[in-house]
Amino acid sequence: MDHAALPGFNDILSAAARIAPHAHVTPVLHSRGLDAIAGCTLHFKAEPLQRAGAFKFRGACNAVWSLDEATAARGVVTHSSGNHGGALALAARTRGIPCHVVVPDNAVAAKLAAIEGYGAVLHRCAPTIAAREAMCAQVQADTGAELVHPYTDSRVIAGQGTATMELLNATGTLDAILVPVGGGGLASGTAIATRALAPGCRVFGAEPAGAADTFESLRRGERVTDFIPDTICDGLRGTLGAPDFELLREHGVEVLTVTDGDTIAAMRLLWQRMKLLVEPSSAIALAMVLGHRERFAGQRVGVVLTGGNVDLDALPW
Repeated sequence: MDHAALPGFNDILSAAARIAPHAHVTPVLHSRGLDAIAGCTLHFKAEPLQRAGAFKFRGACNAVWSLDEATAARGVVTHSSGNHGGALALAARTRGIPCHVVVPDNAVAAKLAAIEGYGAVLHRCAPTIAAREAMCAQVQADTGAELVHPYTDSRVIAGQGTATMELLNATGTLDAILVPVGGGGLASGTAIATRALAPGCRVFGAEPAGAADTFESLRRGERVTDFIPDTICDGLRGTLGAPDFELLREHGVEVLTVTDGDTIAAMRLLWQRMKLLVEPSSAIALAMVLGHRERFAGQRVGVVLTGGNVDLDALPW
């Protein structure tokens, strides 16, 4: 597969087979209490229970195991505020190849510790997308490592789509599937899988009100890249990728914005009702349901809970 081309459903099927020896098939969980609060039937895909603690392992694993032997031997490089970096580091370890991760200075300490724990080399930079990409290019030039972008690489997008494929296989047809949206890799993979397996199902992206570039991009019909994110959702601060923008438009994904306050409330609710500790960047999907009850009333709704790598020394309450 050309990692610069837009992926299709066949790429997701290939990814599912490729990552099967390495990734967990995570459970789909239910809560009658949350169903009552939300006014709909919720099916939670529990990706915090994925290896490396987030759905990101799917895309990273697919990318790493897609490489030919000569390319793999030179290693992989990426930039990441946390979960993709940890996922790529672990995926690289499963293949025994080097991994380099460029991280912003303001990344969550617990996520940086995990990346190092999986054996990656950290390269620190200023907390801007421009600085991350510049240092990533430098590391790539110095090492010959293969770039595995967090959300624009088609191998990553295809891998992320496997979560929705599993969700739909477990639940049957749903009326809606909700995912957080930052760079757009998960939302894109979700949209591709949903159109193939449940074409009548709507896909919604939940985005922080303080980093609503995807919402604005879809509203204007062009990518919005000039913004400064201001949100507790550290995993959703990335700029919407160009291929992801194309895929979200093509598949009619609708994005709704959520305040950080509502996201934190949903994070607490998941802990209280389901005993699931999820990141704000994950809880935002439930917060979107609760903030737009009329949109989902009486429906069967899939919610991809994306990650659980929470800094326990810095809980938002």
